[in-house]
Amino acid sequence: MKNNINILLWISILLISAGINAQNTQATINSTLNGTVIDQVTNQPIPGVNIQIKGTTHSAVTDLDGKFYFQTGQKFPYILIVSYIGYVTAEHTANTDFVQISLKEDRKELDELVIIGYGSTTKKDYTGAAETVSSTALKATQRTLESSLQGSVAGVNVTQTSGQPGAGLSIRIRGGSSIQGGNEPLYVVDGFPLYNSDFTAGVLSGTPTNPLSSINPADIESITVLKDASSTAIYGSRGANGVVIITTKKGSASAMTVNYDFTLGQQEVRNKVDVLDAKGFARLRNAALYDTNPALGPNQYLTDAQIAALGKGVDWQEEAFQKGLVQNHQLSVSGGNNQTKYAVSGNYYNQEGIIKNTGFERLSGRVNLTSKISSKARFGLNLTIAETKSKVAPAGLITSLLSMPPTATIYEPDGSYTLRNPFENIFANPIATLNERKNEAITDRILGTIYGEYDILKNLVFKVSFGTDLIFNKEKSYLPSSIYEGLITNGEGKIGTADSKTWLNENTITYSKVFAEKHSLNVLAGYTQQNSVREFVTAGSQQFVNDVTYYYSLQSGNVALMPTSGESTWALNSYLSRVNYNYNSKYFLTASLRADGSSRFGKNNKWGYFPSFAAAWQISNEDFFSPIKDVINSLKIRSSYGATGNQEIGEYQSLSTLSSVKYLFGDQIFTGFTPTRISNDDLGWELTNQFDAGVDVGFFDDKLNLTVDVYRKTTKDLLLAVQIPYTTGFTSSLQNFGTVQNQGIELGINTALGNTAFSWTSNFNISFNSNKIIALGNDAEFYTFGNYILRKGESLGTFYGAVTDGILQTADVGTKGVFTGNATPKAGDRLYKDINGDGAFTTAADRTSIGDAQPDFIFGFTNNFTYRGFELSTLINGSVGNKILNGNAQALELYNGQQNASTSALDAWTPTNPSTTTPRAKLDPAPVFSNRFVEDGSFVRIKNITFSYNLPKKAAEKLLLTSVKFRVVGENLFTFTKYTGFDPEVTNGTTISPGTDTGIYPASKTISGGLTVTF
Repeated sequence: MKNNINILLWISILLISAGINAQNTQATINSTLNGTVIDQVTNQPIPGVNIQIKGTTHSAVTDLDGKFYFQTGQKFPYILIVSYIGYVTAEHTANTDFVQISLKEDRKELDELVIIGYGSTTKKDYTGAAETVSSTALKATQRTLESSLQGSVAGVNVTQTSGQPGAGLSIRIRGGSSIQGGNEPLYVVDGFPLYNSDFTAGVLSGTPTNPLSSINPADIESITVLKDASSTAIYGSRGANGVVIITTKKGSASAMTVNYDFTLGQQEVRNKVDVLDAKGFARLRNAALYDTNPALGPNQYLTDAQIAALGKGVDWQEEAFQKGLVQNHQLSVSGGNNQTKYAVSGNYYNQEGIIKNTGFERLSGRVNLTSKISSKARFGLNLTIAETKSKVAPAGLITSLLSMPPTATIYEPDGSYTLRNPFENIFANPIATLNERKNEAITDRILGTIYGEYDILKNLVFKVSFGTDLIFNKEKSYLPSSIYEGLITNGEGKIGTADSKTWLNENTITYSKVFAEKHSLNVLAGYTQQNSVREFVTAGSQQFVNDVTYYYSLQSGNVALMPTSGESTWALNSYLSRVNYNYNSKYFLTASLRADGSSRFGKNNKWGYFPSFAAAWQISNEDFFSPIKDVINSLKIRSSYGATGNQEIGEYQSLSTLSSVKYLFGDQIFTGFTPTRISNDDLGWELTNQFDAGVDVGFFDDKLNLTVDVYRKTTKDLLLAVQIPYTTGFTSSLQNFGTVQNQGIELGINTALGNTAFSWTSNFNISFNSNKIIALGNDAEFYTFGNYILRKGESLGTFYGAVTDGILQTADVGTKGVFTGNATPKAGDRLYKDINGDGAFTTAADRTSIGDAQPDFIFGFTNNFTYRGFELSTLINGSVGNKILNGNAQALELYNGQQNASTSALDAWTPTNPSTTTPRAKLDPAPVFSNRFVEDGSFVRIKNITFSYNLPKKAAEKLLLTSVKFRVVGENLFTFTKYTGFDPEVTNGTTISPGTDTGIYPASKTISGGLTVTF
């Protein structure tokens, strides 16, 4: 694998070297001109700026120091046209042989370009709802590209699934629509569409590594989020959940630029959960034992004197958590000329986890190359090669850390590990697990596209591209005999590999022409095909002679585990088309149609068709609007409607399948096969119809911009496992039933103020979304899934449980005892409401909806200030109204004395402390899920603060550098919330059960410093 990576890198370097050719021209010399181009605010030189003498073809490009030189036949004075992407084009009169030119950053131009499916457009010409992530948000993270979406884009809700280094994020664009299908958006990286599902061999215990973590965020030039159907319908069966288009950095026609960026930081746990110390736990256990058998007295575990001598005991959280180092190194080289442009980068990222012996490493390289082969032909290459390594916290570790009694010890007197909780609730010593268990994953990824474009006619362009996404995953696990998990098996080793090979071919033809100076037409048509194959293999053994070889010598185990293997494949063929028309930059129309044929669906529903239509009116370009243009310089209204699909259900779901089983016949074991799924030839797409209406307003020459969108998104034919008659031999079948609706409003406000010395830009967004189940399969009114309910008229993620009603007091045992759910009620039991009114409480009959995980609204606020060489940027985000199922709290409030408990146990009911909120301690409580454990998950977080200083140009030159930038960054420094868990921005639930916080690796806060130098 590594040899292949090296070969590809050398080929890329040779292509770049062969493609760069400098050209020199000569002309009659009447004057010479030296000049420098600098940024108006930072006074830093700008490389790659194009300078042209007005009225001629004479031009030059600034070098790394922002300098340029002319030898020209023109005589002084003459006018220079100075232009560069992201800056206002300026004209400057040259009267002498030296000029210094200052360019002003053009925020409007930076935000103007919108990357869309199979093309790009300008924001003023766009009819759909799309938003580009700000440069401030892109620079705010070095972890994963999804992090830059948090709080940055209206209508995008980003929730952390785990604080484990390298773990993924859950992203919902305008709410979740599917119940059992995928809800994550489609990602398109340099034209390659991919779905970010977990990729694992099945050996790893804990949170899998996020496949997108292989992409270096520093390589990203722009991220555009497509939200409405007009934007996403061009992706057809994969556009229902929104589309995130990622474009990586390309080279420019300028002298070679070398850039090195270094970051070093430290992270620690943001918040700890309050649990009992040794004295508190000893008293709790005494109380629980006394409640069970009062005849043995109140000190059945430890006497008061023994408790007084305990101290605080073992702080298991403190033993596990650490301050982890984070470092990032980025080296990039870019440049080119009018024929060939290149960008090459290498990255090393290392994040130590806030839990010992966990972490994430990434080593990646990227090559982007574009070359103009002739006046009609162009060629391009985008290639990423990466390797990630993860040390993963095993599943259940956090639960064990919170539950392990503080009176237990990490080590026995002889130096060996204490194997487990010494009391009735048996679980492993979590520190022993952390120190000794091996739980690692290595993933290699190659993601690349190569394309060619040819101008058939002046306005007709044919493009063909080929791409591949290769993922090679290896997971290794070893449970040594020295810890509880490996004691019974005397050591257990496992290795698994999983490979994914995806190829893509896209063929498009684009016609663009302006007729009679007012009619602009752009027509796109294409055919694409994509195919993917996944394979996995696992092997393992137990009963090792010793623990020296770990998983490197599975043959050293005396007992072989059953090996497993499998393969799956899917294919997608598509036809697509789109027409954009505008008249005189006033009236805009867009229509698109995509036809997808997917191997995943039944033979009667292989093909789906996804149309869309959009229209917009640029009112500010009308003559009657002129009187108010000084105040409102831009006003556009737009509307769209279209259909998109969802095919994320896995492979072979429409087919009947068999699985192998082992059975005993006589004294021998045989292998047979049993049916596991009934076929459904009519299984088809989830279809999402979406209406969107929006308005874009620019005030005071775009110093203030306002965008408002309202939408209704209805998903029908949900992919849902519904009950079928038992006479079929099965209990359920995946069918197209049910409807879910999301509707809401999004607001975005952007400002850009300042002068030559000071500038302030800001972005504020807020989104309101209402999620509701309209219908379920087989005319069912509801389905229950553990602590959740799917019910018509309610939201996805609705919690289903009992409602507490205080604590049973001594005088009320006879009258209210029936509302405890206990056969023998006692004072101190928790009371619950009688929901069905039958005069008693039972867990099965008296559950109701007790909140949901859907937020009322989410928001983000980004600010960027510059003053001369200083820069300050801040990002604040928040969520309001969502509920979180605090599963950790539910376990810690059992008060059974068999495991540690929340500090709320200090207020537990006793005859001398008749608490009305906290029940009594008892040895064997029956857990009841109730609203007690559904907490307000609202929060406001200062997500990022970055302070930077650009060294003056003269000082940088003394160091033989072009520019130097220092920065200090704080991430997740302050969070304001009432949630009592580790962190409110978290979920480990599925689509059916979001908002669950049980045993999740905690979030961290980070302080880091960095340096960027340009040569």
